Amino acid sequence: MSGSRRTSPSPAVRPIARHGRQRTPNAALSILKFLGIALSVVLVSTMTVTSIAAWDLSRQVKTVHLGNEQTIGKIPEISAIDGGVNLLLIGSDSRANSVYSYGEDPESELNDVNILLHISQDHTNAVAVSFPRDTYVEIPECEDGQGNTNGPVEESKINTALDYGGGSANGGLACAVKTVENLTGLVIPFAAEITFDGVIEMSNAVGGVPVCVAQDIEDDHTELYLPAGVHDLQGMDALKFLRTRYGVGDGSDITRISSQQVFLSSLVRKVKSASTLTDVTKLYGLAGAAVRNMTFSDSLKSVDTMVQIAKALAPIDLDKIVFVQYPTVESYDQSGLYPNSDAADALFSAIQADQPIALSAPDPENATGSVPAPGTETPAPTEAPSDTATDAPAEGDPSATPTPTDGGVAQMPSGVLGQSAAQETCSVGRSLDDQ
Repeated sequence: MSGSRRTSPSPAVRPIARHGRQRTPNAALSILKFLGIALSVVLVSTMTVTSIAAWDLSRQVKTVHLGNEQTIGKIPEISAIDGGVNLLLIGSDSRANSVYSYGEDPESELNDVNILLHISQDHTNAVAVSFPRDTYVEIPECEDGQGNTNGPVEESKINTALDYGGGSANGGLACAVKTVENLTGLVIPFAAEITFDGVIEMSNAVGGVPVCVAQDIEDDHTELYLPAGVHDLQGMDALKFLRTRYGVGDGSDITRISSQQVFLSSLVRKVKSASTLTDVTKLYGLAGAAVRNMTFSDSLKSVDTMVQIAKALAPIDLDKIVFVQYPTVESYDQSGLYPNSDAADALFSAIQADQPIALSAPDPENATGSVPAPGTETPAPTEAPSDTATDAPAEGDPSATPTPTDGGVAQMPSGVLGQSAAQETCSVGRSLDDQ
């Protein structure tokens, strides 16, 4: 792949933020979605999984006893990373070196999952933004790792950035980062990519995730059939749930993301529970799955850096961890989505200012893939950080905490959809008769 690419002019866009059904080619049905698993790799780190990962790596080092080694003193404690964090997680549809079978190889490599994790400077709140794969964006000029340059491209779907960068084996991850930086205006110094096998391994390692289903899920495409109720999903069943599109909501990729957040929020709650935190076997398994199934940017090659990010996330309450979808509008011909500029500006202005965000109640006319779980109440809007600043930490003090920012809660417009990790929700199933 070399030279520059240009796409045809964009189709007309409706000036409303309505999320209708997406008519995606059948080939896309084989693409496995793992929003919850991908993000959980980072969120699970809040429970010192990355520390276990460091132990896992150290166990793999071959050593020879010299007989003259000196005893090393206690290893210094690693402090939380200084300041905020922007980290992009992508999931590729590549089947390369996979242990499992995922159906017909699409003979392409797309970054179908793109999740931007932002941790505030004061480590009091975090936002994870999921970008729908069919969103049309500008792809900046990218090197493909083979001496060629691709782009810039005025308009292409965001999930083509990995391909423009030469795929996973070359500069694909870097191109995805440049694309999201260009779209959001943020600087993203950390990035990671997860494989298909990581979906199964991560869900197995955590011992399953309890998922609530409000109505029956019936999907012939993924062969997932779940009656209403609570199901403990792991392995291939978890994979099918994260993949299903036509079996939830209105059958669109937008409602699939909403349904996946049901899985994600439940996963985070389970990982933060005492039973998981005290189970070394589960922690070790999660860390091993992450190490085996992820590719990291050079900025994350040090396990110490991962531990520092983990410590930044560790104290954040569940209601201050918010998952949102990048706001979009649909094209007239339903070939894809375009940024909802006003809503996106509000979202990223808050992120730039490190403000915690409060989500508006969803518009009942815009179908979502989830509803509140029976007997639960929506948590109160996120409260602003304390206006009282802490004393400046002593230089070099590893236990010092950052000074809280002085910003109020940013109320999001209705075009920003999502939920917090504290909210218990159920996936809205869809029967075969409605498809």
